[in-house]
Amino acid sequence: MDLYQLRALREVAEQGSIAGAARALGVTSSATSQVIASLQRQFSAPLTQRRGRKVELTDVGRALLVEAAAVSEAVSRAENVVGRYFDDPVAKVRVSAFHSAAVEFFPSLVAWGNGEDRPLVECVDEDVAIEEFPALTANYDIVIAHRMGHRRSWESPLLTVIPLLQEPIDVAIRADHPLAKHASLTPTDVMGHNWVATHDGYSPAALLDAVSAVSGTPPRIRHRINDFVTAAAMVAEGNYLALLPRHTAAPAADSGVVLRPLSGLRTTRHIDLLLRPEQQHRTAVALVAHHLQGLAAKLVTGKTS
Repeated sequence: MDLYQLRALREVAEQGSIAGAARALGVTSSATSQVIASLQRQFSAPLTQRRGRKVELTDVGRALLVEAAAVSEAVSRAENVVGRYFDDPVAKVRVSAFHSAAVEFFPSLVAWGNGEDRPLVECVDEDVAIEEFPALTANYDIVIAHRMGHRRSWESPLLTVIPLLQEPIDVAIRADHPLAKHASLTPTDVMGHNWVATHDGYSPAALLDAVSAVSGTPPRIRHRINDFVTAAAMVAEGNYLALLPRHTAAPAADSGVVLRPLSGLRTTRHIDLLLRPEQQHRTAVALVAHHLQGLAAKLVTGKTS
């Protein structure tokens, strides 16, 4: 039993004939007869009866119609609730981000979201391995995720991907380190040094593996630190190198740490917004995604809000 069958039964009751019901439904009499017959097969008692040239509902049919009206009303209320949910521009939007993106985007995003007639933004940091980002869309409306340029995109019919920005990952060095005098560095230049690396499964660790493969030398990893601020501080205080994203984790000008680009391999990481396809149709989610894109554009161009 489905809503269309119940609607056909209602039209038969109100129009008094299969032909009248067919006209109300905008279909043929034959199609309407088939719908009513399909509904009838689900019940042992007759739902309709002929009285002269008219078709009427039996007592059972009228009882079913009363319940059908209640079902239709409930469905209509549900559709209205869903419509308001999708169209509400001030609805809550839950956003997750890995740590460096959270530091860069969350303060501005929350300040914007606290404005009048804007979505209520809830921010949560989720620093997971690259392959785990899509699963976070089960708990968040928008997931800010990262991947290296040589990795496949987040291709899935169950996922909508909105590109946010692309940024190189550079080598972080003490300003007085001998390598700092170079405008750029090759994998061979950097492999003979001690490293502060991220944990496996994160973009800088993947890039360090690529650097090692190109140079033919395994990296001397002394520490595993995912927090880029901590990694930069360790570079500033010790004789270490680290890989840091250029835009979202650049060391402060007075940190004593400088960044140098790597040549000879792809060093770009992609930062994308991941969401389930149905979420992209929510007005509040679309507003938040658009604002994040604006923040990313300002970050890359060096503009301030």
